[in-house]
Amino acid sequence: MSRMNPDMDRLQPYPFEKLAELKRGVTPPADLEHISLGIGEPKHPAPPFVLDVLKNNLDRVSNYPSTKGMPELRQAIAEWCERRFKLQQGSMDAERHVLPVNGTREAIFAFTQALVKRSPDALVLTPDPFYQIYEGAAYLSGAEPYYLPTLPETGFVPDYDAIPADVWKRCQLLFVCSPSNPTGSAHTIEQFKKLIALSDEYDFVVASDECYSEIYFDEANPPAGLLQACAELGRHDYRNCVVFHSLSKRSNLPGLRSGFIAGDAELMEPFLLFRTYHGSSMPIQHQLASIAAWNDEDHVLENRSQYRHKFDAAIKVLSPVLDVKKPDASFYLWVPTPIADDAFTRGLYEQQNLTVLPGSYLSRPMADGRLPGAGFVRMALVATVSEVVEASERIRRYVESL
Repeated sequence: MSRMNPDMDRLQPYPFEKLAELKRGVTPPADLEHISLGIGEPKHPAPPFVLDVLKNNLDRVSNYPSTKGMPELRQAIAEWCERRFKLQQGSMDAERHVLPVNGTREAIFAFTQALVKRSPDALVLTPDPFYQIYEGAAYLSGAEPYYLPTLPETGFVPDYDAIPADVWKRCQLLFVCSPSNPTGSAHTIEQFKKLIALSDEYDFVVASDECYSEIYFDEANPPAGLLQACAELGRHDYRNCVVFHSLSKRSNLPGLRSGFIAGDAELMEPFLLFRTYHGSSMPIQHQLASIAAWNDEDHVLENRSQYRHKFDAAIKVLSPVLDVKKPDASFYLWVPTPIADDAFTRGLYEQQNLTVLPGSYLSRPMADGRLPGAGFVRMALVATVSEVVEASERIRRYVESL
């Protein structure tokens, strides 16, 4: 018998393990260079001024960082939140409402462990398809994940009105992913307000994963955020609400492992205690580089411009053969497939040496047995414009061959 936590046995293989298995034994054409649209790893260059700060402060490896992070970093984050989400000036207290984290994956998982009160009926609600950390965090906190289908007929946003009252009563934590990984759908400000009202009625925490919030298409209409909804409601204490943000996508810095959690001070204080024991302090040189990144928007504007070009190019090539639509935000295309999504993925790799991710690998069955992610593939438009155009042309050739 294993000596490990038995809930470990409930963890499913990560999607990329399944993808590797799907491709096993397949020999793609040697004359085509491999292009991956499978992993959401930004390929745009990191901002040079951020790298300069990092290089100029390498001597700070001699210093232990604090778990709470530098006051200057927390202040930069608080001010960015107030600017970006139109919060009441001074309402985001850097001392009480903000904690820097080593990437939001770590923070999402750890926050769930710190929050959930173990009980046989504890539920963590998660969108489906989803970022798999939500599920694993739920299992290892002693809760059950409860999946909320995100389907085309609901705009790839959960139908919150369809959730029974007894589920809300058992809910301790609701994960929102907006803009969504994998669908790119974004919640409206009114949908966030509805969730806040439900949180008040049933006393659960809303955790909004907003890591793709800075990749969007209309400069005049950025995606709404949970804290923004709080501000519009006059809820300046952000009660029962937390958000997660990251520099990985916004600033092309996935290897910096820098993000933050912000929101309800009554949740931040015990979470800081948890993190003190967890040992998750961000290196000082990374904190200084993060300050530079959060304080600059020019590089983010340029980043969005590049993604706009790529989406326009990909959709122009693919739309004659696939029902492909620009998402609300994010760098993902969520594309319905003419055959089963796993067969489509394997065949595309075999014929065109190109990798996408089957939507079924990001999903769990509904009550009627359907997989909300089945019949779709996720394409991450993270490569260069020329590579995205080449990838789109290969996908089109493959679809036409079917």
